[in-house]
Amino acid sequence: MKTLSIFILATLLLAVPAIASETEDIGNLPTREASVYTGYTGPIWDGPKDVLWDNGPFVTQYGTGAGGADESLVEPPDINHGWGCQWLADNRIADDFEVPAGETWQITSITLFAYQTGGGPPSTILGTYIEIFDGPPETATSVWGDLFTDVLTTTSWTNVYRVQPPVAGTGTERPIMANVCDFSSPIVLTAGTYYLCWQHDGESGPSGPWSNPITITGQLETGDAMQYASYLWDFILDADSGAQKGMPFLIEGTTSGALQNETWATIKTVF
Repeated sequence: MKTLSIFILATLLLAVPAIASETEDIGNLPTREASVYTGYTGPIWDGPKDVLWDNGPFVTQYGTGAGGADESLVEPPDINHGWGCQWLADNRIADDFEVPAGETWQITSITLFAYQTGGGPPSTILGTYIEIFDGPPETATSVWGDLFTDVLTTTSWTNVYRVQPPVAGTGTERPIMANVCDFSSPIVLTAGTYYLCWQHDGESGPSGPWSNPITITGQLETGDAMQYASYLWDFILDADSGAQKGMPFLIEGTTSGALQNETWATIKTVF
């Protein structure tokens, strides 16, 4: 899948604006006190039910965060908190998934994850836009959706903060939201490799939205997601370690084969 030329990569590294990724350390921001969220009683995402595809985890520690929340730790030498997926700036994220041979999927829900620095909880995500391609999005054909129609159904806090090591246990600036898109008419896909492409819109006060990466303790390389920024597609790499990243998302629905997992509790036990 690494088909982009060295010339394009070099051009992108020079051209991508600051909003393409977020590397500023949380300690340089006006951080809220942890006690602000200790008594949070708003909606918290309760996870999916019928999982066809789980693209990867992002929780690294359970119950260690501010107010007993979970955390997604940026593990050095990584420095990126997340990558820009801002609808208004036309920054896009894409990652692949596979419908197994001999199966047909009827997708009824897609859940994507994002945060706004300094936003929430409750969630400050206002819209989600999804398009599905039958291959890498820079060259493939769109098979479903577009990036003009808001398909967001619900958005709520995952009970997870994205943090750097210096503020592990106290950082609250980056609460990760689960953005659920339900479809009354299922998306029908036959066997093959597809790319899910998405953008989010958010409140104007906080920065972002940003897509947080798959995060696995002790494993810097986590996938082969791509970002579209400054009119170019390129693979998502941490700005310091250079490690290639995947992006978490969940696809739910029915299939002629077997579900990958049936509940969020089952998924959490896997990781």
